Amino acid sequence: MWRCKHCGHCCTRRSELLKHYRLSHHHYGRHHFLCLYESCPFSSKTWNALLKHLSTHHPSSHSSREDISHFKCHVCDYSQLASETDFFHHIGQHLKNNESVTCMYVGCSYQTNVYGSFHTHKWRKHKVCTTRDLKPGIVHRSHFNPSALDSVDSDIDLNEDLLVEEPTLEEPRHYTEEVELKLASVLLKLEHSYLVSSAAVNVLLEELQYVIGTVSIPDTQKTITEFLVDHNCQVVGSLVQELAKELCTAHPIQLAIGKDGPLSTAYRRNKYYRRNFFVVESVEYVLDKKNRRSFQYIPLLKLLQQVLNCETILSNAVNLKEKLQSVSSEKQVYRCLWDGEIFKEHSLFSNECAISIILYIDDFEVCNPLGTSRKKHKICALYWILGNLPPGLHSALSSIYLAALIKSEDVNEYGYSAALEPLIKDLVILEQHGIFVSKLGKCVKGTVQCVVADNLGAHGCAGFVESFSSAYVCRFCTASKPEIQTRDVGSGTFSLRTEESHARHLKTLEEESLASCFGVKKTCVLSEKLAHFNVTTGFPPDIVHDLFEGIVPFEIALCLSVFTAKKYFTLEFLNDSINTFPFKWKDKANSPHPVPPTYAKRKTVGGNSHENWSLIRFLPLLLGHKVPADEPAWNLLTDLKDIVDLVVTPVHTDETIAYLNFKISEHRVRFKEVFPDSNLLPKHHFLEHYPQLIYQFGPLVLLWTLRFEGKHSFFKRVVRHTTCFKNVLFSLAERHQLSLAHQLYSFNFPKPLLEVKHCSTVSTDVLKDEIAQAVKQKHPNVKEVSLTENVIYNGFNYRLGMILSYGSIEGIPAFTEIIQMVVLKNELAFVVRKLSSWYIEHFRAFQLETSPSKEIEVLEPSQLTDPYPLVDYTVGAMRLITLKRYIHI
Repeated sequence: MWRCKHCGHCCTRRSELLKHYRLSHHHYGRHHFLCLYESCPFSSKTWNALLKHLSTHHPSSHSSREDISHFKCHVCDYSQLASETDFFHHIGQHLKNNESVTCMYVGCSYQTNVYGSFHTHKWRKHKVCTTRDLKPGIVHRSHFNPSALDSVDSDIDLNEDLLVEEPTLEEPRHYTEEVELKLASVLLKLEHSYLVSSAAVNVLLEELQYVIGTVSIPDTQKTITEFLVDHNCQVVGSLVQELAKELCTAHPIQLAIGKDGPLSTAYRRNKYYRRNFFVVESVEYVLDKKNRRSFQYIPLLKLLQQVLNCETILSNAVNLKEKLQSVSSEKQVYRCLWDGEIFKEHSLFSNECAISIILYIDDFEVCNPLGTSRKKHKICALYWILGNLPPGLHSALSSIYLAALIKSEDVNEYGYSAALEPLIKDLVILEQHGIFVSKLGKCVKGTVQCVVADNLGAHGCAGFVESFSSAYVCRFCTASKPEIQTRDVGSGTFSLRTEESHARHLKTLEEESLASCFGVKKTCVLSEKLAHFNVTTGFPPDIVHDLFEGIVPFEIALCLSVFTAKKYFTLEFLNDSINTFPFKWKDKANSPHPVPPTYAKRKTVGGNSHENWSLIRFLPLLLGHKVPADEPAWNLLTDLKDIVDLVVTPVHTDETIAYLNFKISEHRVRFKEVFPDSNLLPKHHFLEHYPQLIYQFGPLVLLWTLRFEGKHSFFKRVVRHTTCFKNVLFSLAERHQLSLAHQLYSFNFPKPLLEVKHCSTVSTDVLKDEIAQAVKQKHPNVKEVSLTENVIYNGFNYRLGMILSYGSIEGIPAFTEIIQMVVLKNELAFVVRKLSSWYIEHFRAFQLETSPSKEIEVLEPSQLTDPYPLVDYTVGAMRLITLKRYIHI
C-alpha cells in the first residue's frame, strides 16, 4: 500500500498516489510535494521536480536499476557519493578550488584545473560515455537485492509510468467542475498574487483556446484512427473527424475559457472567483460625503469565520477548542504571549475559550518616499493576526489579515474614532455575542489582546501626546522628559500608569479643559467601547523602532565619532571593512550598509532595522582589533550588543529578565559617563521598562513590527504593476482579498517540519569510519542513510560547516560543527564534531578550535541548546562566532 504523507490516504499503486497528490493537495508552489517513499525525506515545491526525483532516485522498473552501490572520488578518495550526479558535483568542487583533476574515463589522460575546460572536454570527448566507461575503482557495484526495497514496493507494479494516470473508480463525479475550479485557482493566483494583468491573462487564454479547439483536432483524429485500427475496428474518416472535433470542443478547459465560458473574460472570472472562493470583499465607509473622503474596511467577523473554517488553523489554535490550562513549574519560563501576566489576568482570556485579536497600525508610502509624490499617497494600514496561534505561525505573511486601508491624511483629519468605527462595531459584537465556529459547533467570544504599532502610532490610537518634544512622552509611566535624564525606572520614582490613574487623568482633562494631562490628551476609542481592553496594558513596546531604528544607530554614530577622533581608524577603513567582510549565507543577505559621511552631524548611521541589527552584531569583529580594550566608548557599544541579544531572545526566565535589567541600568550609567553632554533619547527610557514589560507580555520579539511591515510590500507591488492611483484604496483592498481567498483555498495542509531538496541514499558501510561509528552507536540497526548538505528544519536553514550550540562547559555555551546531516526515517540528525571554545569579551564573541579529542557525535534537533545555526569567521588568526541572540544554558 502507498500512504500519503499529508493526509494518510492509502492507494494500491504509485500512479494512484500521484493522482491523489494532484487532486487533493493542490497548492501551486505554496507548500511542498513530499516523496512518495516512506524512507525518503525529499520535498519539492514543484510537480516536475518531484517527478524528476522519482525517476532518478526511485526508478519504476527492476531493469532500470543499475547495480551501483556508490562512487569514489579518484582525487581525494571520498566515497560518500550515491549517484553519478553527486560524483560530478564533487569533482566540480575540486575544480572550483583550482585543484588539478585527471579525466575519470578509461583511456583518457586529460588533466586540468579549470572548471569550464573540464566540462568542455567531457562534452566533446565523452558525450556518449556511461558509468561503465569510468576508470576502475571509481564505481563500486553490488548485485540488486529485491528484498532491499521498501516494504511498500512489494505489492505494486514497478513498471507503471509516472506520467500516466490511469482512470480509477475514485474518479470525481463532477470532473468538468473540478477542472474548471483548478484552472480558476491558477488564474486567480496569476492575476492577484503574481499580479499578471487581466489583458495578459486574456491573451494567454485565447492562445490556449486556439491550441485545444483547433490545433489539437488533427492529432486527436490521428490518435482515434490508430486506436481503432489497433483494435481491428472499421474506420470511417468523416465520423472520426467529427468525433475528434467534438472531443476537442467538449474539453473541460475549452468549455471554461470558450466564448461563453465562466473564465473567458476578466469580468466573468471575477464573478467566478467571488462565487467559488469565498472572497470577503471590502466595504467602503464614507468619512465626509461633501469632500468625497472614504476608506475601505474588510468585515472582521466575516473574515474571522472564514479563517476559522480552515482546519489547519483551527487545529493549531490555542484556547479555542478547550480552555488553556496553565502549567505550574518551579521555574517560570516566558515562551509566548500566554505566559505573560496580562493574558493570565485578563478578564476574558483567563476565564473561558476566547478569540485573541492582535491589531497592527502603521503608515506606508506606495510612491517613492523621496520623490515629488511624497505623502500624497501615504496610506494607513490596519492589520490583524489571530493571537491564538503559537509563536512561529505568525511570521508567515499569509497569517496577517487586512482590516482597513485609510489615507493617512484622513486619519489625521477625522481621527481614529471615525477610522476605527466599523471595526469597533464588529469587535463589540465579538465581545458580547461571539461568532459561531461551525467546526467547533459553538459560539466563541473574543476581543483585542493588544495593539502593535510604532510609538507615534500607538500614542495616536491610545490618546497620548504624539510628540517626543512634549513634557510627557511615556505611555508606560508618568515620567516627565527632564526627569528621564536624571532618574531611571529602576529607582521607583515614576508612577506606572494604571486603569485608575488613567481615568483620573481623563477626568482632570475634561474638568479643567486642558490640552493634555500627564501626556493624556483624549480617550482611547478602543478602551472606551470595548469592555475587555485596557489602554494601559494594550499597547506593548516595539523593539524594532526603539532599538534597531532608535538607540542602536544613535549610539553607534556617537561612538564612531569618538573612535575616528582618537584616530583608531577612519570612516573609509570602516566602510571598506564592511564591503570586504566575507559574510556567509543568511548573514550575507542582511549584511550592514556602509556608514554615510554625515553620520556625526545627523547623530545616526541611518539604515533599516535589519542592517542596524547586523551592524551592532558584527562591529566587534570588524573593529575589535583596532580599538583598545579599555576604551569607554567601546565598552558602551559592546554592552549595547549584549542588551540587543537579550531583548531578541524568544525565551525568557526570571534570571534572564533580571540580567537584562542589570545590563540596562549599567548601560545608562556608562552612557552618561562617556557622553555627559548628550541627552538620553525617550527610547532609552522605554528600554528601561522592558524587563517589567516582559513579565506582562512575554517575549517582546513576538510583538515586533518587522513582519507586519513586510506586508506593505504586497500593496507597493500592486501600485507598481497597475500604475493607477484612481480609487487606489479600493484597488489595493480588492487585490489583497482575492489573493487571500486563494491562500485560504490552497491552505489544506501544514508546511512540513523537515524540508530536503537534495539528498543521496548510501549504505552506512561507505561512510567514513568515524561517521559510520557515530551513526551506528546512535542507531545500531540502520543499514542505509540519506545524506544532505542543505536542509530546512522547523524554519531554520542548516548547512554543512555551520556551528550549533549544544550543552555548556563551566557556565558558557559549548559548540559543535556540522560535518554531515543524515535523515533516518524522516527524522533529521546532525553528525557533529565537538569544538573547544572560550569567550573573548573584547570581541563579544567565542573563539573556536577543534577539540583535541576530535570527538564526533550524532545529535537530534531537540538536543540543541539553541536551534539557531551560527557561522564562524576568521579574524586575524582567530576563528570566531558572534551570537544572534542570547543562549540559555
